[in-house]
Amino acid sequence: MPSLSERVVMSEPIDLSMISADESDPHRNGLPANGHRHADEEMARVLGTTPFQMALDASGAGIAHWKHEPLHDIVEPMTHHVIMAYNGAVQRMERRSGRSVAAGTFRPGVVIIIPEGSSSRWDIPKPVDVVQLYLPQTTLERIATEAGTAASTELLERTAHPDPVTSRLLVSAVDALEGNEALDTLFRQQLTDLLATRLLAAHTDLPTTIQPVRGGLAPKTLLRAIERLRSDSDADVSLAALASEAGLSRFHFCRAFKESTGLSPHAWLRKHRLEQAMKLLRDTNEAVVSVAAELGYTSQTAFAAAFRKLTGETPSDWRRRTR
Repeated sequence: MPSLSERVVMSEPIDLSMISADESDPHRNGLPANGHRHADEEMARVLGTTPFQMALDASGAGIAHWKHEPLHDIVEPMTHHVIMAYNGAVQRMERRSGRSVAAGTFRPGVVIIIPEGSSSRWDIPKPVDVVQLYLPQTTLERIATEAGTAASTELLERTAHPDPVTSRLLVSAVDALEGNEALDTLFRQQLTDLLATRLLAAHTDLPTTIQPVRGGLAPKTLLRAIERLRSDSDADVSLAALASEAGLSRFHFCRAFKESTGLSPHAWLRKHRLEQAMKLLRDTNEAVVSVAAELGYTSQTAFAAAFRKLTGETPSDWRRRTR
């Protein structure tokens, strides 16, 4: 997956694209065979703005954070399921699909689901702050297969439906992307799989409970995974690559890794990168910008923001205090 070009400043809307080969779509550079737009393209058209933050793979799947003006328009059919979590002031809204009218109240803790290929008119009277997940049907089917469940993979249409779990996961996602290719790739993939699991359990016509995976990785398998995560080379540390080397599905690898280490692959790599940063800051005279680049951050600003989030201090302040 491609890297973020910089840390997103939330007050300055920009359009970011992160590309990876997993579940890719050969029609990404034009309209797919069914004539439907990718979700990010249709949202940009109907909202008439650019996202504050966006992380996509080659299929158009991913996460986007939008702030937009009142909306009175038709959302055309899209190639992805769109799941939204609201993050603004409480307001009433209306959604029309043919003769069907659904009214709801936008508030934190509710979700909106637009199934792939559906179309509806939206009337939202006030500005909106929303985080969206763009999810291909193939991802739902993969998760259902890997989890060994017979759950339906047909998502239900939802309008301001209470689901604080899904809402919290989506809203928190925008603060977790750090402007670091490896970390952001792993985080996006983990979150997408986690949310797909949640949707299968709560938002299909035949919801099911997906049983947790029990048992960790074999010691040699865990060691290989950690060696890949620690690598300073160009080794692929995507969830797909880690799972493939372990001989497991992404679903099972992620859960087994956490069972073995107490951390998800993303959290483990984040901790490891912080430890590397501290060692370089304490034991060398490398400039902060050089440390940022060495650890894979796209800018000194992105590195400083991530470091401060974890330690409460800027890299420069931490260096002065610990020397």
